[in-house]
Amino acid sequence: MSKPLKQIHLAAHFPGVNNTTVWSDPAAGSHIEFASFAHFARTAERAKFDFLFLAEGLRLREQGGQIYDLDVVGRPDTFTVLAALAAVIDRLGLTGTINSTFNEPYEVARQFASLDHLSGGRSAWNVVTSWDAFTGENFRRGGFLPQAERYSRAQEFLATANELFDSWHGDEILADRATGTFLRDAQAGAFVHRGRHFDIHGRFNVPRSPQGRPVIFQAGDSDEGREFAAESADAIFSRHATLEEGQAFYADVKKRLAAHGRRRDQLLILPAATFVLGDTDAEAEELAREVRRQQVSGATAIKHLEFVWNRDLSGYDPDGPLPETDPNVDEEHISRGRAQVRMYRDPLATAREWRELATAHRWSIRDLVIHTGNRQTFVGSPATVARTIDAFVQADAADGFILVPHITPGGLDVFADTVVPLLQERGVFRADYEGSTLRDHLGLAHPDDARGERERVAS
Repeated sequence: MSKPLKQIHLAAHFPGVNNTTVWSDPAAGSHIEFASFAHFARTAERAKFDFLFLAEGLRLREQGGQIYDLDVVGRPDTFTVLAALAAVIDRLGLTGTINSTFNEPYEVARQFASLDHLSGGRSAWNVVTSWDAFTGENFRRGGFLPQAERYSRAQEFLATANELFDSWHGDEILADRATGTFLRDAQAGAFVHRGRHFDIHGRFNVPRSPQGRPVIFQAGDSDEGREFAAESADAIFSRHATLEEGQAFYADVKKRLAAHGRRRDQLLILPAATFVLGDTDAEAEELAREVRRQQVSGATAIKHLEFVWNRDLSGYDPDGPLPETDPNVDEEHISRGRAQVRMYRDPLATAREWRELATAHRWSIRDLVIHTGNRQTFVGSPATVARTIDAFVQADAADGFILVPHITPGGLDVFADTVVPLLQERGVFRADYEGSTLRDHLGLAHPDDARGERERVAS
């Protein structure tokens, strides 16, 4: 018997502080004007995507003590943007990245419960931790948590927020005009939490929201992050681009679920994915090369090399050879607020590897950065891209993808117009929304139903 076709989940990532976006392209628009967010969201909803995803940047990144202005700089407040979008779209989910290191459970729970009410049940929270004290300098508790404790705080933060969401059961509001009785239960919203990181009690003042709780996302590739997702998340935002890497990550995370009393379908794995489309595969490949050169200008290439060398390399020619001097490993890093530097745990070994590659291929600094940096995940004609996305999902490398166009706000339009219809023809993507909440779109149970099932499994 053949295996039934999996349905593909698609979402749209509005690029924030990153070097995926080509902000200098004539087709690019503002990253702060609401019209850009509205255009992007309407395109995603027209294509019947599950949700829009907003990342978060809590501090402007610096290099050599100066603001790093080669990427898009800054981003409006996540909740403000999502609340505004709730008024202009009807079905698309609204996912926001909110940090658990520098916020408080009551505040965040109240904001997400409010967003869920305003959107009719379409909110989602991407729970993240902060990794550096540099970002923490913007906040009262400025990076005081050791790295090993940040997941501990995040786990208790989410558990506390869930206690607040669950302090209302959904049947407390009677609103009986005849008797003048508004609340059926005078204890509605009461909560007490005493733990290692939080000691709070009181009343949560937002009634049970349409989804019960927002959908929970987690973004993290470490062992702690995978376990956190298996225990607590509804979806995980990963970064594995190849089929083999995706399958390995998928298998590892899915097998962790049983230990937490959960089924494989109760956690979705949704990698980020970039794309370049052309009328033919050859045209798309040529366009992809042009996009990479747009993304990696000469100045960007030098700054990227500084991530490894930890030195001022502004005097080097990006079209010339790599520095002969070795990386500086003895001083504080000149690039601050950029998680990417953590990829290079052994800068001396990376420098040796890059010199060998540059020599073998006769690459300049810019060529090297282009070839060793992030690549477009899906490149080809619409038919090729639709076929490849479907193949990844059916082969259990992902449950779908969070698409990151290199042009905003219009970069998603061509995907919506050309690839989505082909996925629909293949019978692996919806022709229309079948429900009103984000949990409906993602095929996730209401948290009350999921909790009951987990308790039955445990017993």
